[in-house]
Amino acid sequence: MEYDVKDLKLADKGRLRMEWSARFMPVLRSIKARFAKDKPLKGIRIAACLHVTTETGNLIETLVAGGADVRLTASNPLSTQDDLAATLVKHHKVPVFAVKGEDHKTYYKHIHQSLGHAPHITMDDGADLVTILHTKRQELLKHIIGGTEETTTGVIRLKSMAKQGILRYPIVAVNDAETKHFFDNRYGTGQSTLDGILRATNVLLAGQNFVIAGYGWCGRGLAMRAQGAGARVVVTEVNPVKAIEAIMDGYDVLPMDEAAKIGDIFVTVTGNKSVIAARHFKAMKDGAVVANSGHFNVEVDLQSLEALAKAKRQVRDFVMEYTLPSRRKVFVLGEGRLINLAAAEGHPAMVMDMSFANQALAVLHLVRHAAKLAKAVYSVPKEIDAEIARLKLATMGIRIDKLTPEQKKYLAEWQEGT
Repeated sequence: MEYDVKDLKLADKGRLRMEWSARFMPVLRSIKARFAKDKPLKGIRIAACLHVTTETGNLIETLVAGGADVRLTASNPLSTQDDLAATLVKHHKVPVFAVKGEDHKTYYKHIHQSLGHAPHITMDDGADLVTILHTKRQELLKHIIGGTEETTTGVIRLKSMAKQGILRYPIVAVNDAETKHFFDNRYGTGQSTLDGILRATNVLLAGQNFVIAGYGWCGRGLAMRAQGAGARVVVTEVNPVKAIEAIMDGYDVLPMDEAAKIGDIFVTVTGNKSVIAARHFKAMKDGAVVANSGHFNVEVDLQSLEALAKAKRQVRDFVMEYTLPSRRKVFVLGEGRLINLAAAEGHPAMVMDMSFANQALAVLHLVRHAAKLAKAVYSVPKEIDAEIARLKLATMGIRIDKLTPEQKKYLAEWQEGT
């Protein structure tokens, strides 16, 4: 079997960690049991470009239980958990191509290897598989029936492709499911980003000026958690509606040019590039900590910082110190990559349970309906979203009300007024 992982001797440790995360993923576990019985994915080849974590391992196990032939590669060079990669290869016989810290060339080599079995379905976390298929591996497009996308950044890229008329197969935007972005982006990113920052730096958050670039669902969650830890939260935004929302949620809102002067800790979660640029580094005070929790490492302009700095050195794991001409120091975490996965373990399994349940059921939806879908980006069907929410509530032991026939009739008609 073809694979490329760091060390198969890590497999037993990875198996234990994968079992631990499975305990907190009851929705996905129920889907796995159904898949194992019905084999709805039999004969389907899937290429997955995702963060190689213990939670992802449970998703891959679910797809395999359904009969799928899956290959997995990393969606970020620093997000791979090497023990999990090893256990998927050794104990689950899944071809995995991922090594934490791999260089740019190896990263793309692994993406090409994940396409080696001519997949029918792609599962993306940032749209790199889709991009490679549309640019360098177009001969494989004839096999593809559809794909899924997990991230805000990836969905933006795919909608741009669809708008330009160059997207060659339908994509389900898993990121847009309410049971994904309300919980994964808000509660998952909020907690795991702080976890990554604290593991890398061991700084005290209380009393710090914590600058968050972007007030989407990830920014909202991060602001909640940083404020809860005692930080003074400052939000930067380009969207006037989101800026008003941040103000009404109790946070200060400033342009980055002004926030750069007062911030102690900076985190970007925008999905855009050069959000923190050369002029911002020049304005930062001595000891400023800069991190990114958006998917790609373009949000922090590290090339400009490299050009500005008189010296740099690694002072802790995942902490690079840059000395500016003014002798002030700026600390960049995790090479500007996803800090929650570079320095920590990513989102808690309890929220990834819903995200990966969406992935599994979106794949099943594509197998059943892709032939009828145009080459466009689709939301997860509402019935799938609702089913996952119901399953999650049931596993939590929570019951909710149901509409009465009278209430259903009232909502469906217009004649009855005051």
